[in-house]
Amino acid sequence: MEKIINLMYESDCSCVVENYGKVFTFHKQGVADLYDMVTNRSCFLKDASIADKVVGKAAAALMILGSVKKVYAEVISLSALILLRDAGIETDFRNVVPFIWNRVRTDWCPLERMSYDKKRQKKFYH
Repeated sequence: MEKIINLMYESDCSCVVENYGKVFTFHKQGVADLYDMVTNRSCFLKDASIADKVVGKAAAALMILGSVKKVYAEVISLSALILLRDAGIETDFRNVVPFIWNRVRTDWCPLERMSYDKKRQKKFYH
């Protein structure tokens, strides 16, 4: 994990995934890259380690759906942390926050708000 955490901080990427003996970097905002991995490359995240700058509950749900093994987040919402740990995913973080802000910090992130009361991951995206 240390290698991908350092790479996340040293590079200009939003997410780093280590799997299949390789390291992959991603740069899209929000959950776009995670959503693409889960929907278009279903086996890509299985047993992967992920370092991500911001993990809200919607991102955590995608990580669970992708069967991720380990997660490190620079910032994670409390609901995301609980969801990941309840799923048995080893999770570490730098900062835990009550919720994830939107990009202009005027309100909750829309996906965080949408997923906040959901209990089952598949309901987040259906």
